[in-house]
Amino acid sequence: MTEKVGVLGKKASQRSQRTDVERVVVTPLPTVYGEFRAYGYLDHERGDEQVALVHGEPGAEGVLTRLHSECLTGDAFGSEHCECGAQLATALRQVADAGSGVVVYLRGHEGRGIGLLGKLRAMALQAEGLDTVEANLALGLPVDARDYGVAARILDDLGVRSVRLMSNNPRKREALVRHGIQVAEQVPLLIPPCESNITYLRTKRERLDHHLPHLDAVAHVSS
Repeated sequence: MTEKVGVLGKKASQRSQRTDVERVVVTPLPTVYGEFRAYGYLDHERGDEQVALVHGEPGAEGVLTRLHSECLTGDAFGSEHCECGAQLATALRQVADAGSGVVVYLRGHEGRGIGLLGKLRAMALQAEGLDTVEANLALGLPVDARDYGVAARILDDLGVRSVRLMSNNPRKREALVRHGIQVAEQVPLLIPPCESNITYLRTKRERLDHHLPHLDAVAHVSS
């Protein structure tokens, strides 16, 4: 799976089995978690630029994998309204510790697909007492508008056929299988809650079917 570093252009596009997602570049990316290779893609259908961080030589089967939805507030600003930033850091660390794996960072997934401003508007409603589902609906927005087809096409381009999926969301598993990537195992990615996100996490468990058994042990945290 090792590629020559640099702009791949037409050659990489010809290798891809699906032409709507084009691999454009591969470059080393040293991080605080370890050495990765950043695979840059262009989604011609949506116009999004996507990236997959690959550590080691993952192979084709049972690849430790995280599909991480873009979250500016959590990933960049350290927001405690969600657990996204901690999940991204944990996923990168676990991939590095395992010796190989893939983290696909999905642009266009901000706020479960409603965009940054939509998410901020929903957060403002949550501050007034609505939960995350109610807030989206009150704004006339979908509860979850994310599509994982591009993630499946990226994994396919990387030669990955089955994954050990780091996620608490069963819908990610279902989506990957629907798009032709098998899920050998779903690996929990549980982040200790705090007072700022416990209500949000409980809503994810109760209304969005996320598997979050660790919340039972923190029932004393106020909501």
